[in-house]
Amino acid sequence: MDESLTSFIDEVCGDSHLRVEDDLGDGFVRLRSTEAQRRQAKQDIRCVEDIVIEMLRNSYDAKAKNIFVASSKEGSLRRLSMIDDGVGIPKQAHSLVFEPRVTSKLDTIYDDKWGVHGRGMALYSIAANAQSAQIINSNKGSGTAFLVEVDTVMLPEKTDQSTLPKFAFGEEEEVNITGPHNIIRTIAEFSFEYMDECSVYVGSPTEVLATLYEYGVATVSKSMRISQVEEDELPLTKRLSLAADPAHFVDIAHSLGLDISERSARRILDGEIRILNSFFQILTKDLDRVAKEIKKKKQTVKTDLRKDPRGLKIHEDDLNEFSAEVKAAYQNLAQRYYLEENVSPEVFLTKEAINIKIPLHKLT
Repeated sequence: MDESLTSFIDEVCGDSHLRVEDDLGDGFVRLRSTEAQRRQAKQDIRCVEDIVIEMLRNSYDAKAKNIFVASSKEGSLRRLSMIDDGVGIPKQAHSLVFEPRVTSKLDTIYDDKWGVHGRGMALYSIAANAQSAQIINSNKGSGTAFLVEVDTVMLPEKTDQSTLPKFAFGEEEEVNITGPHNIIRTIAEFSFEYMDECSVYVGSPTEVLATLYEYGVATVSKSMRISQVEEDELPLTKRLSLAADPAHFVDIAHSLGLDISERSARRILDGEIRILNSFFQILTKDLDRVAKEIKKKKQTVKTDLRKDPRGLKIHEDDLNEFSAEVKAAYQNLAQRYYLEENVSPEVFLTKEAINIKIPLHKLT
């Protein structure tokens, strides 16, 4: 086929006309790409938060059910470590995955709220914008430990990285996430989007390691932990459960791309470092709180009718007279149905109506 015609087809058909250029083995292929596509992929990353969402989407693509994100910053260098329990990457493909259009998911291109994914350009775009991007540890079935370092002078991030996002209900009871569009909010939005499919934990390296340790201890039987099972026989997310002492803990943490002191390792082993909640747990707790606040606001208020937004006012004497008349009318009904007659009706005013509430008490 003439090259100009091939280029025309590629331009018109885009991702619907994916062509395999090379079979790289282990299920990985290199798709045919153009220089324009490579330039566009690099330009898709405009800030550190864009890198974070691409890392998360990559773990989701790998069928991860649990994703642990450790974020830290020294000077202008942002360090992002992501450890998941996905399908993993064979060792021989660790560097290949950062090349353009390399993918193992030829048939799973999808479009979500952040755009098209699965074209084999996400990790390339991260590597093209970061100071460094590397697979620290991974193999088939073991999950992946992924480390990215970003110079925030070259690639900016939001100034406010400390403010936590807030969850609230909109007017039609849809969930809104508010707060600065920082790293933590980016993770919160992803977590909400896929909360039925995976759990995300985020914190400092020490907090993430403490959580991974507790997760491992909770999911690996004691008999396995004391039977000297080899570390590479366990998924990455569970290996810290095998730590016999602080020095061993530090070694395993290093193999996951997270470096801490033996003193910090001892504190983790002694249970002195707080364990992270997943964003699903945080979301559930926060929305439960918000729902209670909304319910409280919606509850009809026994009226001092001067507070009615329409300005309707009913004199207190008229309100008492009305309540007495309702009580008298109710007594006839109560006698017929063996209900307690001596109850006091409550009168409430809402925007739409005057409501009457009469407690039902059966005679004993």
